[in-house]
Amino acid sequence: MAGRTVSDLVVERFAAWGVERVFGYSGDGINGVIGALRRAGAPQFVQARHEEAAAFMAVGHAKYTGQVGVCLSTQGPGAVHLLNGLYDAKLDSKPVVAVVGQQLSSVLGSAYQQEIDLVRLFGDVCAQFVQAAHSPEQVPMLLDRAFRTALATRSPTCVVLPHDIQTAAAPDPHEHEHGVLVTSPGLRPARVVPYDEDIEAAAEVLQAGERVAILLGQGAYGAAEEITELADRLGAGVAASLLGKPVLDEGLPFHTGVMGHLGTTASAELMRGCDTLLLVGTNDPWTEFYPAPGQARAVQIDLDGRRLGVRYPVEVPLLGDAGETLRRLLSAVKPRENRAWREQVEGWVRRWHQIAEDRAAAPADPVNPQFAVRALSARLPADAQVAVDVGSVVYWYARHLRLPRGVPAHLSSTLASMGCALPYGLAAKLAHDDRPVIALAGDGAMQMNGLAELITVAARWRDWADPRFVVCVLNNRDLAEVSWEQRETEGEPRFVTSQELPDVPFARWAEALGLVGIRAETPGEVEAAWDAALSADRPVVIDVVTDPAIPLLPPLQPYEKVKPMYAGLAAEDTELARRAEAHLRRERAGEGFDDPA
Repeated sequence: MAGRTVSDLVVERFAAWGVERVFGYSGDGINGVIGALRRAGAPQFVQARHEEAAAFMAVGHAKYTGQVGVCLSTQGPGAVHLLNGLYDAKLDSKPVVAVVGQQLSSVLGSAYQQEIDLVRLFGDVCAQFVQAAHSPEQVPMLLDRAFRTALATRSPTCVVLPHDIQTAAAPDPHEHEHGVLVTSPGLRPARVVPYDEDIEAAAEVLQAGERVAILLGQGAYGAAEEITELADRLGAGVAASLLGKPVLDEGLPFHTGVMGHLGTTASAELMRGCDTLLLVGTNDPWTEFYPAPGQARAVQIDLDGRRLGVRYPVEVPLLGDAGETLRRLLSAVKPRENRAWREQVEGWVRRWHQIAEDRAAAPADPVNPQFAVRALSARLPADAQVAVDVGSVVYWYARHLRLPRGVPAHLSSTLASMGCALPYGLAAKLAHDDRPVIALAGDGAMQMNGLAELITVAARWRDWADPRFVVCVLNNRDLAEVSWEQRETEGEPRFVTSQELPDVPFARWAEALGLVGIRAETPGEVEAAWDAALSADRPVVIDVVTDPAIPLLPPLQPYEKVKPMYAGLAAEDTELARRAEAHLRRERAGEGFDDPA
C-alpha cells in the first residue's frame, strides 16, 4: 500500500494479536503510532489522565479478560510514568506489552531533550523482553516476540520505537534474504500436566494426611469444581490468598477465607492445625502464616516451575495447569470416612463469621469502615466486577465482602501500589460495559490519582450499556494502614504530619463532573447510599466518613506480637488513640484474648 508506514504495520500487528484497546497518553515521541491508530479506527485508543494510570489499565485489562494488555507512551517522562503499572504486571504475573516512543535515532547519545536509555530503564521490569528497533524490518519480529513472551511468561514486555522508525516506509512482508527475519503473530495455550508417577506420589501424601489444608491462589482460577470435589474427598479445609479470593465461593462451610496478615481467624486456625498442605497456584508472601516448617507434608501445583517450593518446603512439586492436575489427582484420591477435621474446620468458619459480624456492627465515630464494605455483600449484583485499591480497604474487602460466584475482583496485590482501583475499574468496564463496576478505595488512593481518573469515568460513561460505576471512598482523613503499621512494627505513635490527610469533598467533586455524589455519615446513610448507587442512571461516588480508630489486627497473634500496637497508642496523647485502644481490646477479646492493661 502506497504511503504505508511502520506505524501502520504496528497497528495491524496489534489487530493480528487480538488487541481491542490500547491505553495511553499521546506525545510527540509516539505520534507516528497515534496517527496510525486514527487512520485504522481500531484498536480503540483509551486516553488516561496519566501514563501510570494507562499502565494500570493495561494490567487491569489483562486481569479481567485474560488477554494481553497494551499501553502506549512517549519517551522521557511518559516512559518513566509507565514503570509503576508495569511492575504491577510483573509482580502479579500478567501479560502486558508496552510500546514506547523514542527520539530520532540520529540524536541518541547526544543528551537530547527527553532522551533516556529506555532499554536500560525497562531492563528490570521487562526483563523477559525489552528491545529498541533499529530498522523497519525489525519491527514485526520485535512485536511478535513481545506479545509471545508476555503470554508465555505472564509478564510485561517492551518495544521501543524511535520516531524515525515509526514514520519510515513499512518493509516488504515477503522480503527473503540474509539478516531479515519474517515472523508471524499468534500463540495457542498448551496442556501442561505432571507425570503419572508424580500424581501418584502427591495422592499418597494427601491421602496419608489426617488434617489437610488447601491454599488457593490466582493460578486456581477455573478449577473451582475440582477443588471443591478434592476438598470433600479429603475432608479438607480451604483458604485463599488475596489474589485467590474470587476463585471459590466463600459461602462454602469449609472455606476459611483469606489467609495472612489481613486474613481471617479461621484461616489462621487452619494453617496452625493442619498436618498436610496442598498449594494450588499460589505464591502468597505471608509465609509466617503458613504452617511452621516441618509441621506439614506439602504438595504444590503451579504452572511456573520457578515457584515450586519457594514459599514452603514441598515434598511433591507438580508442574502443571491447576484444573488438569487436580482432575488427575481426583482419579487417584479416594473419599475419606473420618470427618472430624472437616467438622473442626467448619466450626472455625462459623466462629469467624460471628467475629466478623460483631466487628462490623461495633459502633464507631462516625462510621465503621468494616460495616461500609460488609453492607455491600448482600447488595452486590451477580454480574458485577469489583476493583479494590491498596490500603486499609484491602483488609475490609478480604474479610467482609462476599463475592457471588463468577464475580471477578482484582487489586494490585504483590506490588501493593495505591491508586489502582479507578484504572482497574475502567479497564473492567471498557471490557464489559454491560456489567456494573464497584471500585473500593481509601481517601489516600483517591487523592493520589483516583480523582484524576474520575474525569475519565465522566468522559466515557454515556457510551456504556450499563452506566453503573460505583466508587466507594472510605474517607477517614488518615493513611490508616501505614499508621497501624507504624504502631505494630515499630511500636511508635502515629506521626500526624505524615499521616493526616486533607478532608476532600469527594461527593461534590463527583457532582462537579456531572456524576452523582453521596456523602454518608451514619450506618443508615451507608445502606441507603449503596441502594441508590446500584440503581442510578450514571456513575456514583459514595463518600463514607469512616473511623481511623478501627484497628488493622492480624488474626490470632500472641500478646507479644500486638504489644507494640499498645505501646504506640500509649504514646499518642489523643482522643483518637484512646478510641483505637478500646477497639483493639474489643477485637482481641472477640478472638479470645485478655490482654493486660
